Amino acid sequence: MAEYLTENQVTAIKRKRGELNLSTVALGHQLGLSRWTVDKILKNNHRKVTPATYKKLTNWLISEYSIAEQKESKLIATKQK
Repeated sequence: MAEYLTENQVTAIKRKRGELNLSTVALGHQLGLSRWTVDKILKNNHRKVTPATYKKLTNWLISEYSIAEQKESKLIATKQK
């Protein structure tokens, strides 16, 4: 059974990839996906993915946004001192 990425999910992946300045190869390495799979998702509007790929992408996004939020909270806390 396939999973489908939403336009918002793909936009979030592209945005986070840009923020981290990751190449397609580096992003694929972090995700445990092939460069070709990542490339298809980012460039060819490939939205139908396997459940395993879907899970890897969503877990990565959640993790990256959690890390960014923690860094922001620490920065705010240090500025308030």
